[in-house]
Amino acid sequence: MSFHKLVSIVVLNLNGRRHLPALLAHLAQQTVREFELIFVDNGSQDDSRLLVSQTCRSFGIDLNLICNPQNLGFAAACNQGLHAARADWVVMLNNDTLPEPAWLEQLLNAAHAEPRVGMVASKMLKAHCPVQIDSAGIAVDWTGIAWDWQGGERDDPHEGGLPEIFGPCGGAGLYARQMMLDLGGFDEDFFAYMEDVDLAWRARLAGWRCLYQPRARVLHAHSATLGDASPVKRFLLGRNKVWLVAKNMPTPWLLGLWPTIVGYDALAVGYGVAQRGDFASLRGRLAGICGLRQVWPKRRAVQAAIVDIENWRRFMSPLVAPWAVRARYTHLKPSA
Repeated sequence: MSFHKLVSIVVLNLNGRRHLPALLAHLAQQTVREFELIFVDNGSQDDSRLLVSQTCRSFGIDLNLICNPQNLGFAAACNQGLHAARADWVVMLNNDTLPEPAWLEQLLNAAHAEPRVGMVASKMLKAHCPVQIDSAGIAVDWTGIAWDWQGGERDDPHEGGLPEIFGPCGGAGLYARQMMLDLGGFDEDFFAYMEDVDLAWRARLAGWRCLYQPRARVLHAHSATLGDASPVKRFLLGRNKVWLVAKNMPTPWLLGLWPTIVGYDALAVGYGVAQRGDFASLRGRLAGICGLRQVWPKRRAVQAAIVDIENWRRFMSPLVAPWAVRARYTHLKPSA
């Protein structure tokens, strides 16, 4: 029997029962209903699996439920969803999001707007402050520092156009399935965090483009699973930052920029230890350095597959002074 769905939506879940009724209700209200939901449960101890099965049945949502006995991490679980997907387009959607009714329709419209579009970013708004943007995709500077593009800016609900950006946030990003398969999906060694930056970087080097669709709007409860202050998250961010640059930075730039990259990282780690006693970020960087041997074969593969350096280079953001980097993340601080 032929498969007629336009898109596969992959939702990863870990003890996220409290988010699921609202998420599924919003998916059921989409103006485009030709989608399958691939729900990957990463070893939840609540009744998420039963809830999603019953709710999808009541809403008439086509459900593919994948149950892992333990937490495999974000990257590996998303890859499970990718390999189970049957549509040409795949959305990676966080379980703590609430998409507006036209969200999926607008993503698909953008996907067909330009040639070589392999990624489309949603406009993610802060759930507790919907007038403020949480993320409009990924920005990356020349030291490999990544942050939420337009994060913290005030939302313009009438914003139009389809600007091209570095890549989508993996919390609500649309991807061409074949592109992801050709690139090997998310890097599972990352476990969680920055795997979307890594994929977007590799995709750009391979000649793929990313558009930002401001009309694809979704509310997001940022870091609802591990939390922004989690030592686990800070460790993973520190480790994965090292691997991100080591894998993907083309050789001429890596040779020229490595003192700057190391300098910015040393200042960031030093500030975290001095101001917050944050040794998790330091441990993450050290783990990243210790793991460079396993990263180097991946680097060789990425660099050998480059087809369009300019497609990557022109979307790298300029450097700012080290003391100005923190301003990129002020929107992530909890509201008083």
